[in-house]
Amino acid sequence: MYINFWYPIARSSEVTADKPLKVTLLTLPFVAFRDTAGQAHVLADTCVHRGGSLGAGRIKDGCVVCPYHGWEFAGSGKCAHVPSLGRDAKLPARAKVDSYPVQEKYGIVFAFLGDLPEEERPPIHDIAEYGQAPWKAFLYVLDLKAYYERSMENGLDPIHNEFVHPLQGAPMLSPERQRQPLPVEDIPWGSKFYVPFGDKLIHDTNLSTVTTGERVGAAGSWHQGPNQLVTWIDITATNSFHQYLFEAPVDENSTRLFFINMRNWLTEDKHDKRMEDVTLRVVSEDIAILEKLNPVRTPDSNTKEILLPGDHAVVRYREWLKKWDERGWRIDVKALKAKQGDAALTIPCPGRRESGNWVLDTVPLLPGTAGNG
Repeated sequence: MYINFWYPIARSSEVTADKPLKVTLLTLPFVAFRDTAGQAHVLADTCVHRGGSLGAGRIKDGCVVCPYHGWEFAGSGKCAHVPSLGRDAKLPARAKVDSYPVQEKYGIVFAFLGDLPEEERPPIHDIAEYGQAPWKAFLYVLDLKAYYERSMENGLDPIHNEFVHPLQGAPMLSPERQRQPLPVEDIPWGSKFYVPFGDKLIHDTNLSTVTTGERVGAAGSWHQGPNQLVTWIDITATNSFHQYLFEAPVDENSTRLFFINMRNWLTEDKHDKRMEDVTLRVVSEDIAILEKLNPVRTPDSNTKEILLPGDHAVVRYREWLKKWDERGWRIDVKALKAKQGDAALTIPCPGRRESGNWVLDTVPLLPGTAGNG
């Protein structure tokens, strides 16, 4: 699990100005709420007074209020009022919690869980066709009892379709194609493959910005960062499924999936239930496999598995993870578990680059080797 990436927090409709929303992500507690202007905020869910859970409190005048002693925290993370000191009292400089950058897209509240300045942050994937006719989009939020890297790798594995989804039909790789290395290309913050249902290779370095009508009879998947996955199935110019998965690692054993399923055909409302049933059946087939994998987490070494040419996209994904390991962005989960209970921990926010004197400890990270970890 990594800091310095965008993570889905909740549906936009779940984050309100009426009641704070508690969320667990990367094994840590966060709270989401809206201020009086309707702006969504995500904070570390630990009051720096005596450790109260802000998410168990209430919202007052656009601030989240700790239920223990009534301390009020604004969306900036700074304490706005301490009742026991009085309304006009000077508040301690350390009375602040981490506040994270927020974006709302596709009906989802995203938070950037890390301390990178804005110009250095990896992006949220841009769904160019979202909201464009004739595309129709549906958002599903699903709980998976499996490690998120296993789910990501499943989406980058075209070989499994034939065995896990026998009723799905296309896309399947021909036996000849399965025996050749999957053609994988790097993109910013990730890698992709896109292959026809036959044997001809497709090389399109601008795949993420090309419209469906220019590519037919092919399918592919790619990842952006460690937790954003895209799958396009372009059967014809007017018969396509585009799927976008934003994964929220809850901990090493569970993941919350924010799944946007889009289609540009059979867009009349009368077809929605049938298409949803098919989609969720395929998802349930994947979940049934992923929740029984052994080991639960991705092996530390590729020598612990027998990998074949069709696994090339999975291998490249793991190589990208190593790049972020080198930057020192991977959370040291073993050290984190050892500290939890004795110290309040959170992800460092960008504000920590601008000021010191913080109460909450930041998560331990595995040492990087790239000089900027």
